[in-house]
Parts: sequence; C-alpha cells; structure tokens
Amino acid sequence: MAKKILIAYYSRRGENYVNGSIRHLSLGNTEVVAAKIKDLLPEADMFRIDTVKKYSDSYMTCIEEAKQELHDQARPEMKDKPESIADYDVIILGYPNWWSTMPMVCYTFLESYDFTGKTIIPFCTNEGSGMGSSERFIRKLCPTATVLPGVPIHGAEAQHADREVQEIVGQLK
Repeated sequence: MAKKILIAYYSRRGENYVNGSIRHLSLGNTEVVAAKIKDLLPEADMFRIDTVKKYSDSYMTCIEEAKQELHDQARPEMKDKPESIADYDVIILGYPNWWSTMPMVCYTFLESYDFTGKTIIPFCTNEGSGMGSSERFIRKLCPTATVLPGVPIHGAEAQHADREVQEIVGQLK
C-alpha cells in the first residue's frame, strides 16, 4: 500500500536574509524546497502553513516579532487548516530556522492534530544555524509520532538543493 504524504511548510516571501545581506525573494526558500519535493512526489498533497496576522514586510522587524513570539510562547492563529490529517501516513514538515527553532505557527500546526502513528520528516532552511532545536521540539510536541532526522538546507542554496531533497525523499523507503 502506498503511503499518503502531506508536505506542510511555512515560508516567508519578501525581505529575507541571504548570504549576509537582505534580499527580496518572490518565493521563500522553504517554499522553493517544498516545491522541489512535490516535483519528486507528485502524489503528495501540499499545505502552506500561514498566519492570520501578517508579519512585517521588513526583515529586521519580522525577526523581532518572531523573537517576541518565541519569548511569549505564542501560538499564532493559522489562516487555514487541513480539516484532518488522519489519512496521512507521512508529514514532511518544512520551515525556516527562526531563533534556533521553528516559527511559532509551526507549533500551532503540530498542536492542532493527533500525530499518533505518523512519520514526520522535518527540513529546515537556514543561513548557517542548521536545524537548531527544532527536532527536539517536534519530538516533544508529537511524542507518539516517529520523527526522522531533519535535513538542514542552506536557504541561499534552496534553488540547488537537489541532494538535500533526495535525502528527504529517500527517508520514505
């Protein structure tokens, strides 16, 4: 029986930190990688995690907003939610590294569903900080799921992350 897969990701378009400078991105790095995964897994469903309250367009202001959310242990409201994830066997979860963890809306996503018996494959775009503490937090939030090793991806190289995408997809075997 084929596994039913959901690619769920949070990605920030607009001003982003890329190789030491602020650049405007029409697609966020995590979204670019999620699309590459979808190309290899056309049968997978995709879900873009997004917030009701929009972050600042300014990168510098956005990172301060993210820092405050982390400090407050906020759970930002999601703009949309899948009705259920019951039919999925595997969730490939992508996000940028914000303050050594996931954006807080990813916590909202993980706390919104029962992941019992599911496999979670995390990937994280970053500019040098790797997966941070995110894998530990995913395991804590989803103790009845199998959380496979995360795949860190240098955000500036998202367009060329074919090896990392193969690593993610290869974990499905």
